[in-house]
Amino acid sequence: MTQLMGRPILELPGELGGRPLPADLLAGVRTALVGLAVVGVPVLGLWVATPYADNGATGATRLAGALWLLGHGAPVLRGDAGAPLTVTPLLLGVLAVAQLYRAAARVASRRGPRPRWGGPVAVWAGYCAVAAAVVLHCTGAGLFQARALPDVLVVGLLAGLATAAGARSARHAGPDAPLRRPAWRLLDRLPAPLRPAGGAAAVRGSVLAAAAGLVAAGGVLVAVAAVLDAATGGGRGMAVLGRGPAALVGLLLLGLVLLPNAVLWGAAYALGPGFAVGSGTVVAPGGTVLGPVPEFPMFALLPAEGPGGWRLAALLLPVLAGVVPAVLLGRAAAGPRAAAGADGGDGGGDGPWPLAATVVAVLAAALLTGVAVAAAGWLSGGALAGGRMARLGPTLWWTGPAAAGWFALVAVPGALLVRHRALCPATVPEADEEADGEIAGKADGRAVEEPDADADEAAPPAARAAERLRRGVLLLRARGYAAVLRLGGRGPGRD
Repeated sequence: MTQLMGRPILELPGELGGRPLPADLLAGVRTALVGLAVVGVPVLGLWVATPYADNGATGATRLAGALWLLGHGAPVLRGDAGAPLTVTPLLLGVLAVAQLYRAAARVASRRGPRPRWGGPVAVWAGYCAVAAAVVLHCTGAGLFQARALPDVLVVGLLAGLATAAGARSARHAGPDAPLRRPAWRLLDRLPAPLRPAGGAAAVRGSVLAAAAGLVAAGGVLVAVAAVLDAATGGGRGMAVLGRGPAALVGLLLLGLVLLPNAVLWGAAYALGPGFAVGSGTVVAPGGTVLGPVPEFPMFALLPAEGPGGWRLAALLLPVLAGVVPAVLLGRAAAGPRAAAGADGGDGGGDGPWPLAATVVAVLAAALLTGVAVAAAGWLSGGALAGGRMARLGPTLWWTGPAAAGWFALVAVPGALLVRHRALCPATVPEADEEADGEIAGKADGRAVEEPDADADEAAPPAARAAERLRRGVLLLRARGYAAVLRLGGRGPGRD
């Protein structure tokens, strides 16, 4: 009895040991309210701290509701003219998806029978009920106006996808979980010369690595632009921020929730096509064409109009982002046989991929990277108002092909080179150890014959200099390869 009294009433098992339906509904409601509080508390705090706020608490709550809806990708109208506002603050969107994913996974992982409409479906229904209430609150006259049917549909679709993903992850976790079906079976259906055996995991890993590299490239560009604006740009961003403490905090918070958008715009800039800040504008390494832009700290980081010049160096960032995917695919293409041969094993397994199969795997990863980058760029853009500011962000049909092209350009030769080096590890260390023995006189503890000093003295000075340079290069190569082997756990004396 004491144990039952110590548990929350909604956690009490039903007659069949299941979880009651109201508990799952309230889990969805609680998830939505937590996300709404993350937006509403700062907005209400700024409203209290602003001495000249004249919209009342209703205006502040409508603003919080509009931002919460925008975080789900729902369109909102702004002002009396009903200007469209569709730029999604991706940080709020990621927070909403993560909360729904965790809530659905937590509910789906509980054992025992549940009502037919319970579990993740009830979590989704509770979340959508809060969304409908927020939409009703934001309809009517005001600075920000919700559109009832589109907003509810968009929030419901996003919540459904996140909830389904969380429930699926819970079903495939645990000791008695069903076996997953093989992913990306299309690669296994290709003809033998074009089939990368077991290459789905390597392709997935390379796509994630390429996406992480491009995100890092965008973050670097945003940071460099901020430093340049503070150092040499006349402090345009700080001039926008100098409007009192409440305005400063508000703009900083708005810039924080839009920071992922800026990073994705920076990645599109590094890829080459760039992005738009209004119709008829382009911000790219090759040149910038701008018109009047709204006063906002992030817009103050935009480069000046004119040709790109030294900004073309940003095109090197996608090259660096393709190095890690090339290494991952090249090592997977070498197969377990090369690794076993390097360690002295028998080299069993499926063996290395053919050259054509390696190229197919790289091209498949490049295609998936292009699709992911295009989708992310599209989600990061939108409309800030009507007319000229109705188009912001990367262009879908330029950014995706640029990402796929950069990936293929770097990863195809890189993967083939890594595959070649991994398939012939036995010959390279021997040649390097011989070169190291000629210079140092020792290799693996065995004495090696010293080079003939009289012959070196009799040679012309140019020949002696060339020979010293050759030996120095061979020595550096041998030491570098030995360091790579030690880092990989395959150094001398290791089994």
